Amino acid sequence: MATVVNTLEAKTRLSRLIALAEAGEEVIVARAGKPVVRLVPVGPPRRREFGFGAFDISPEHPFFEPLPAEEIARWE
Repeated sequence: MATVVNTLEAKTRLSRLIALAEAGEEVIVARAGKPVVRLVPVGPPRRREFGFGAFDISPEHPFFEPLPAEEIARWE
């Protein structure tokens, strides 16, 4: 069963509500009787993988061609 509190009660009991959420209890904060937010614990950060997928560029791809002289001049 979820714990539902109004915003005024949430302000006065925030530390206790956080402890309940950390313990796995669902805590919902309501405004004028309508649920507006749910307190949930933040999990450990996920390990991020470098890159976004495997791909292969063939040696014939235009990427490997030298830049035109006009383009090189813009960078100088």
